[in-house]
Amino acid sequence: MSEANLPLSSRERVRLALAHQETDRVPIGLVCSGINPPVDAALDALLQQTRGVGLPAYLDGIVDVREVNPRYIGPPLAAGFDVWGVRRSVTSFGEGGYDEIIHYPLAEARGAAEVDRYPFPDPDWYDYASLDDAIRHANRDGEHCLMIANGNIFERAWYMRGFERMFMDFSDDPELVHTLFTRVTDFFCEHFRRLLEVADGRVDLAFTADDIGGQNGLLLSLKTWEEFLKPYHQRLNAMIHSFGVKVIYHTDGSVMKAVPGLIEMGIDVLQALQFSAKGMDPAALKALAGNRLCFEGGVSVQTTLPFGTEADVRAEVEMLIRTLGKGGGYILGPSHWIQAGTPPENVVAMFETARTTRLG
Repeated sequence: MSEANLPLSSRERVRLALAHQETDRVPIGLVCSGINPPVDAALDALLQQTRGVGLPAYLDGIVDVREVNPRYIGPPLAAGFDVWGVRRSVTSFGEGGYDEIIHYPLAEARGAAEVDRYPFPDPDWYDYASLDDAIRHANRDGEHCLMIANGNIFERAWYMRGFERMFMDFSDDPELVHTLFTRVTDFFCEHFRRLLEVADGRVDLAFTADDIGGQNGLLLSLKTWEEFLKPYHQRLNAMIHSFGVKVIYHTDGSVMKAVPGLIEMGIDVLQALQFSAKGMDPAALKALAGNRLCFEGGVSVQTTLPFGTEADVRAEVEMLIRTLGKGGGYILGPSHWIQAGTPPENVVAMFETARTTRLG
């Protein structure tokens, strides 16, 4: 077999797509997504019955993007607490549950000085050398596009402060907001810097995030976003780009109005693509930003996957590939976590259609 006819590795496939080139098939990702346990079990059973393979092996053979993380070696964490001091508890939805915040450690902070005194996490709490083992494991069956995570500045801040309080702070105490965002950004910049130094060119994507859209529009005005959020992500993105790594940015919701600003902020890939939200349209998004942005996600976990037929899923996947994948620049995946109640046959239809659909 000639070199020109050799099959693409997952990493090569994603890199070509991110360079706005069409590939053998659209790359597939599960970025900021996954399969909730009830569907996971049903899907595993279906695959075992129909294909003689379990879900982990099936996904290994089809998903092109894999996340790698360092080992945590910091202070022991009490049950339910994360490194930021946020505490969560499982809230049942019947077949499973979600981890909901029950303690916001900075909820009662009064002023910027009190925020600045808070014990934020230390990058020294991670064994960055362990990333070598994580990379080797991720590439155990071939070279993949590897991604580090998770730079969510606004979300980390309001997880600590509280969602409503954070929005009040934008008006009532801007200094507190800037102090909190600075400290969070300080951590992420140093954390990602150490990761990328160890990765030494083996990582292609750095995942960042901040949900700035709801079902019907932006959660905050563009003016507020420009003043309070954009500068901190610009700083983080510039550091990531200094290593030659691309920034993949997650936001749910109706965010078309924010796309030009997100491009200015320095993102390379817009992720989630909640096309069931108001004003979100794949053709309009491709026309607006397809020459400057790449995209990941898009298959609806609100409508098509849980409530459509297999034919509906196939039609949506084919439409997204034709629309967003034309000329490259698209990684297909669900728009978020695949929820309980989703027929496992629909999940298989999504993956198999993505694997077999060709452009042109």
